[in-house]
Amino acid sequence: MIGVVPRIDPVLETENWWWQPLAVVGLKVLVIFIIGLVGTMFMVWFERKIVAGMQNRVGPNKAGPFGLLQTLADGTKLFFKEDLIPDRADRMVFRIAPFLAFVPAFLVWAVIPLGGDFTNGNDGTVTWFGETTRVQLADPPIGVLLVLALSSIAVYGVMLAGWSSGSKYPLLGSVRASAQMISYEAALGLSLATVLMTAGTLSTSGIVANQSSITNWHLLSTGVVPFVIFLIAMTAELNRPPFDLVEAEQELVGGFHTEYSSIRFALFFLAEFMNVISMSALLVTLFLGGPQPLYLGGVDVLAFLGPFGGTAWLLVKVFIFLYVYVWFRATLPRLRYDQLMNLGWKVLIPVALGWFLLLAVLQVGRDRNMSQTGYVVLVGIGIGVLVLCYLLFQAALIVARRNRESEGAAY
Repeated sequence: MIGVVPRIDPVLETENWWWQPLAVVGLKVLVIFIIGLVGTMFMVWFERKIVAGMQNRVGPNKAGPFGLLQTLADGTKLFFKEDLIPDRADRMVFRIAPFLAFVPAFLVWAVIPLGGDFTNGNDGTVTWFGETTRVQLADPPIGVLLVLALSSIAVYGVMLAGWSSGSKYPLLGSVRASAQMISYEAALGLSLATVLMTAGTLSTSGIVANQSSITNWHLLSTGVVPFVIFLIAMTAELNRPPFDLVEAEQELVGGFHTEYSSIRFALFFLAEFMNVISMSALLVTLFLGGPQPLYLGGVDVLAFLGPFGGTAWLLVKVFIFLYVYVWFRATLPRLRYDQLMNLGWKVLIPVALGWFLLLAVLQVGRDRNMSQTGYVVLVGIGIGVLVLCYLLFQAALIVARRNRESEGAAY
């Protein structure tokens, strides 16, 4: 069974397989399903209200108290709208594409620690129905790689949706999505590699356990730069503003989902907002300790919540980044496509690679127990090499710009 070790009864000397593990796994699946749907409903309402407040508007306020049921009303409306398929569409691929976007967004929650007892150096395990387990559906030793695989699969939903629609505007949106994913996946992976090197594990629970105090948070131990790169690259991977060129309505009508309606469009809508929540939870897990408590003056201010304290800390941290994403949407203008590519290839990837190599040098020095003098020399050599690489890179950009100017306009 997933995440549960069978318990041998010391009296009967038999394995109690038949209801305890099933109850634990069933409870986890139910909780994740509820979190996915309710969290998405909340995120849609939250974004509308915050953007309305920033623009001096009211926002949804009719369906339910404070407009909380507006998302449910919109979903009900979409469910009963006519489901249209264009005549020139590849019908089978057109039907499958929304699920390729929606299902990976759900599966990411399976490996994210949603709570647990991490106080006083504990490893986060809890006891439910007599079984020792973690507050996550599964804890594979390659949990982070699973998340990367799922995020890569999700882009196929966008690409196939645009290609199968039989229309030029969705096709342009899908082509942009593939180029954008390639551009920012490398930077995201390199920033993530710094966390894995620091933590020494691919397990998400192991990464959380490694951040036992705020000084051990990977936000600080990796030098902040990988965190900033991961945040920017993740925003681009999610096609969120200011990187939402795959559905730029001023240029592409509606982008890759122009031809979609009814519940198929709702699946893309749900996938986008669910990805915002799940990837924010992943960001918190990797860099901010996840469910690890934050001690203020040596005191856990949420200790009164008992076993739910870790979950409360995770929600507080995730809520901060949800607000940041809405803030991005309300304040930042959409980038031009050349700016999008330049930021990915000429800024984020070189910086992420250089920072990873520098941290690798520091890690080698620590592993070999170098003297302070040797350590300083090693760091100095590493910084010197990075500066030289930066100067060569800038020289190459200058030469390329001069060549373009001498050749004249391409069109």
